[in-house]
Amino acid sequence: MRFDLSDEEWTLLEPLMPKSRKSARADDRKIMNAIFYVLRTGMPWRDLPERYGPYTTAYNRFNRWSRRGIWKKIFDTLASKSRDSLHLIDSTIVKAHRAASGAKGGSKIRLSASAGADEARKSTRSSIAKAAR
Repeated sequence: MRFDLSDEEWTLLEPLMPKSRKSARADDRKIMNAIFYVLRTGMPWRDLPERYGPYTTAYNRFNRWSRRGIWKKIFDTLASKSRDSLHLIDSTIVKAHRAASGAKGGSKIRLSASAGADEARKSTRSSIAKAAR
């Protein structure tokens, strides 16, 4: 599939995978493909195609590896192997939503909540005392 890892990419990633535990673990390559599919498409985990297996497996592995710092270790290792390691992340392909620029009416100057702070108070000690009488 279009988003799946190529054999060349997998040969770089496979040695970086954590060692398997006592219990049998789902195929690492299939799970990595599932995780990258979700990250590249931006789709919800629940909508992961069936060919990748249960979405909960990919979701749990992604979260577990994030907490353990495995993704950072993978990134650092791959970045150190690249002569262009400082240029691996480029945000020029990221598009901002049109609302991010103040679309639909443009940017309007709005008073903050503290703008009314210099007005006379509506409730003061003297008015509370009068109301209590």
